[in-house]
Amino acid sequence: MGFGDLKSPAGLRVLNDFLADKSYIEGYVPSQADIAVFEAIAAPPPADLFHALRWYNHIKSYEKQKASLPGVKKALGKYGPADVEDTTGAATDSKDDDDIDLFGSDDEEESEEAKKLREERLAQYESKKSKKPAVVAKSSILLDVKPWDDETDMAKLEECVRSIQADGLVWGSSKLVPVGYGIKKLQIQCVVEDDKVGTDMLEERITAFEDYVQSMDVAAFNKI
Repeated sequence: MGFGDLKSPAGLRVLNDFLADKSYIEGYVPSQADIAVFEAIAAPPPADLFHALRWYNHIKSYEKQKASLPGVKKALGKYGPADVEDTTGAATDSKDDDDIDLFGSDDEEESEEAKKLREERLAQYESKKSKKPAVVAKSSILLDVKPWDDETDMAKLEECVRSIQADGLVWGSSKLVPVGYGIKKLQIQCVVEDDKVGTDMLEERITAFEDYVQSMDVAAFNKI
């Protein structure tokens, strides 16, 4: 499994093909998997690799929030298509060799400086690790919101739904889906923090707009 060398044209082509039918590296929302792959790319993909470029620009917009995205960052070789050889290990071996040469220098002054740098980085790592926030359990929910009839203003219905704000609730994409007799339902996605927002609360708040909403159902529910 892997993308190969993402700093090479071949690796970027594998990534582009992989994203042809996907919005993210894993799941339905941005996660640490996207950050791991994003950070392995040296520069934006060329315009002809439009799937990879679209994904790259989208993930770049999360730069300030990347630490708070869900999931746990894994080794780069854990992502991507199964039939591509993981070449990230070779790069790691090369880096390790460079480190050995550095610390094995005959220049005593350089060796002491390198030792001090290593100790400082270890201290920074331990400090960051101790301050790392606990992983927040989140879920991706797809809701079906049904109107009373074909004369219901669906734009106003969606406006009402999106007006619901709560800590731990983020609204996502939406679309209108025909259900028959000229009636369309609103299908809308949201991401919630499990400890703060539940489907019961969403149903209560959404159906409170009784002039527009007949009912609400959960079409899909996935843990992130």
